[in-house]
Amino acid sequence: MTTAITIPPEWAPQTAIWTAWPADPDEWNSDLGTPRRDVAALVRALAAAGNRVRLLVNGDEAETTARAALGGTAGVEVTPARYGDIWLRDTGPIFARAGGSPIALRFATNSWGGKFDLPDDATVGDDVARLSRTAIQRFPFVLEGGAVDHDGEGTVLTTRQTLLNPNRNGWTQAEAEKALATALGAKKIIWIDEGLDGDHTDGHIDNIARFVAPGQVVCQSAAGPDDPNAATLDAIAATLARATDAAGRRLEVIRIPGAGRYLNARGETSPASHMNFIIANNVVVVPVYGTATERAALDALAKVFPGRKVVGVSSKGLLGCGDAGGGSFHCITQQEPAA
Repeated sequence: MTTAITIPPEWAPQTAIWTAWPADPDEWNSDLGTPRRDVAALVRALAAAGNRVRLLVNGDEAETTARAALGGTAGVEVTPARYGDIWLRDTGPIFARAGGSPIALRFATNSWGGKFDLPDDATVGDDVARLSRTAIQRFPFVLEGGAVDHDGEGTVLTTRQTLLNPNRNGWTQAEAEKALATALGAKKIIWIDEGLDGDHTDGHIDNIARFVAPGQVVCQSAAGPDDPNAATLDAIAATLARATDAAGRRLEVIRIPGAGRYLNARGETSPASHMNFIIANNVVVVPVYGTATERAALDALAKVFPGRKVVGVSSKGLLGCGDAGGGSFHCITQQEPAA
């Protein structure tokens, strides 16, 4: 008999938060300083709340600069490892439990549908599992961690744009649901059609809708009449409002102000989102971009997380421009649940 797999929710107690230091200038328009400022600020916010942060560094220069920036910060462990880029939500393992024991779920990667093929992205998940001393269970299909969100009770949020994309597994919806039931212990899949305009990941769920408690989900509302995602955000909220979870509950849908139209340094519309927050012990770190709605978004999330401090940290550098960046704090982290 196969041992059932369960995924602890992100708000469960955590042993550590894993993240990585930008190390490849070719992936960041030859400017490592800008994304490094964002990563350092994230790490400090997590550590200040009492979290253990395990910061991967790839190469001597990355280790030297990371130690200079964060080496004296209590709770931060700088750890050499090889990785293509810093998107550990997608390339790292998904930490789970099987039969009461910790397990690291490992999936195939195809570089987000063949768009960003980088050395060591396929192996860094094994290294994180080894460093955390967690046994690995492998699955032969492509799955990025940012493509799925969990309520801890068997309900999974995802998008058709990502999971049913021909550039991933070529799945039908029924095939996807069967795979997620086996690999993630999913009892109910809630499908959203698509993500934000310009998202490099083909619409990852962690940029548009997040569980914050069983039966409770947060998504965004348009920031104004020029919001390029206004119709998409309304469609997401409407889909969630009709949905029920694995326990049969109709979801409580909380909408917070979105970031709105955000133009990067090249004048491109970017997928800026406050949904890409990371829930950690005692704190929720929320990406902000200097937009008019940022204070209202933080205030709204503070009501959602009354037992945690909600901290806004600039993520403009991680969002980047062109092919560089494209994500934020949830994309570059992976939580390791407490045993």
